Amino acid sequence: MAEDTRQDKRASFSITEHSANGMARTSAVASGKTGTSKKLVIKNFKDRPKLAENYTEDTWLKLRDAVGAIQNSTSIKYNLEELYQAVENLCSYKVSPTLYKQLRQVCEDHVQAQIHQFREYPFFMCTESLDNLSFLKRMNRCWQDHCRQTVSVMFDRYWTVGMDTGLELFRTHIVSDSAVQKRTVEGILEQIELERNGETVDRSLLRSLLGMLSDLQVYKDSFEERFLTETNRLYAAEGQRLMQERDVPEYLHHVARRLEEENDRIVSYLDQSTQKPLISCVEKQLLGEHMTAILQKGLSTLLDENRVTELTLLYQLFSKVKGGLPTLLQFWRDYIKSFGGEIVCTPEKDKDMVQDLLDFKDKMDNVAQSCFARNESFINAMKEAFETFINKRPNKPAELIAKYVDSKLRAGNKEATEEELERILDKIMIIFRFIHGKDVFEAFYKKDLAKRLLVGKSASVDAEKSMLSKLKHECGAAFTSKLEGMFKDMELSKDIMIQFKQYMQNQSEPSNIELTVNILTMGYWPSYTPMEVHLPTEMVKLQEVFKLFYLGKHSGRKLQWQPTLGHAVLKAEFKEGKKELQVSLFQTLVLLMFNEGEEFSMEEIRAATGIEEGELRRTLQSLACGKARVLNKNPRGKDVEDGDRFNFNNDFKHKLFRIKINQIQMKETVKITSWSLVGFFIH
Repeated sequence: MAEDTRQDKRASFSITEHSANGMARTSAVASGKTGTSKKLVIKNFKDRPKLAENYTEDTWLKLRDAVGAIQNSTSIKYNLEELYQAVENLCSYKVSPTLYKQLRQVCEDHVQAQIHQFREYPFFMCTESLDNLSFLKRMNRCWQDHCRQTVSVMFDRYWTVGMDTGLELFRTHIVSDSAVQKRTVEGILEQIELERNGETVDRSLLRSLLGMLSDLQVYKDSFEERFLTETNRLYAAEGQRLMQERDVPEYLHHVARRLEEENDRIVSYLDQSTQKPLISCVEKQLLGEHMTAILQKGLSTLLDENRVTELTLLYQLFSKVKGGLPTLLQFWRDYIKSFGGEIVCTPEKDKDMVQDLLDFKDKMDNVAQSCFARNESFINAMKEAFETFINKRPNKPAELIAKYVDSKLRAGNKEATEEELERILDKIMIIFRFIHGKDVFEAFYKKDLAKRLLVGKSASVDAEKSMLSKLKHECGAAFTSKLEGMFKDMELSKDIMIQFKQYMQNQSEPSNIELTVNILTMGYWPSYTPMEVHLPTEMVKLQEVFKLFYLGKHSGRKLQWQPTLGHAVLKAEFKEGKKELQVSLFQTLVLLMFNEGEEFSMEEIRAATGIEEGELRRTLQSLACGKARVLNKNPRGKDVEDGDRFNFNNDFKHKLFRIKINQIQMKETVKITSWSLVGFFIH
């Protein structure tokens, strides 16, 4: 047991080693038998080792030499790890305050010495000795060297002559010098002005110097205020000059280019904090101060010429300026009222009024959608303006819109497919909404619809009913009830005529004339002035046959014939051959007279037919003075006068076999083949 105990004992030794820097390190060495493991215990010194004599002074001399080498851009003759360890040792022995003061003083002396290069005569006093660009380059080189040196002089994580101290020294001894600061800022402003004038400058130099001012926390006071003042002055003068020299499209593109350039400067070298005041300054001087002048000078031209690109740019630019969009909105509204008012209030343009209104509305819609970003205020202002100008001339727009619809729904209109016609009707309804006198529209629309239905000239029943549906949706069922009644009358008349034809087939004496009668409800249709005319005997007989047939089925009703709406198809023989003439009932009565004689005066024709004088003049004019002259008038002329005489034009020629005479055309031996009358029934 005694022997085992002795074998378990271990020896413990402490060895003190001195390193090259004078510091002592302690290590422990243990010895014992191999193959056994024991925990190694290292005990601290009971007393803290002292620094070697002259250690602090020697270390400082080494540090000073190293800092000098950094400042002079020469090689450091000491091992950096050794210097780092020495600084750490001194910091652990509370020597850092003294070391900091010494090191700061060395750095400060060096920075102070740099100011002399900016004060050398004649460099500083005479711009010819060193221009502003060279000055800026020298300043930038000094700043870059200082930043590099300051970073290099950071020695320890506990203590350092860091960036804050370096910035403070440079700000205090270099940039805070009023003369140096003034010339630096003026040089930067000069470079920016050159760039604004189209010259190429060193942007990296400007970025570095402005970054210097920002790092030194003098950017705003020393540079930004002065920069914004100069910018304000520049663009104020430029705006005044260019508004006189350039047209509005060119000016708008110039403003957009200037804003793009200034934003690019923010990205390239100006501090981000400058963006808002800089852009506001440019917008104010180039746009805000000239909003009214721009719109007065160019908005009408842009809209007249449909300059979509420039109108879009105008909206985008004005949206950036306080009060820009409200001002643009007012001018936009005034333009629409003025332009539209000219369309509506110029009688010479009545023929094209509706088409011009549709085109104008399409154009303004496109501007609002494409250029004004579908801004609801602009769309509402456009509607308000249309409603205002379209009602400046009461009734006429309503009348012409009704006639325009008639031209589109009438048979023979080959301008549009069914889909295109539907789109046209939709557009017309938009214009229709602006009209106050919708009752005027209804009156004209009803009159034209009656003609289309009675003469069978409606292009499409579907299109007619589609238009009726649109009117009902817009104005309500009461507005369209009579119009719908007109369609019902036409359907009922078809059924009645089928029955009448069957009735005629059972008559002992069938007529050579095919009669068609439309039975209309008087309250639904337009009012027509009753007129008594002298019908041929065969016509009167056929008329009485129908009356007997109809009243036999509908006792208690009264028929009132309306000859002004009647029409007929006549067969005529000319030297060229046989023709068929589509004519009105009045034209029919006049032409049938020439079966009984060769020449008649206007007075004779009037007495024989019973046609009212004004209506007779128009009828004779259509037959003798139009494009298809089936009668000759003596003396010749465009108007029918008292005493004029008429004879049959046997030499009449036409390339078509069936000829429609819209108050015009002719025949030698005339024979009625079909006849249409209108009868109103009264309860």
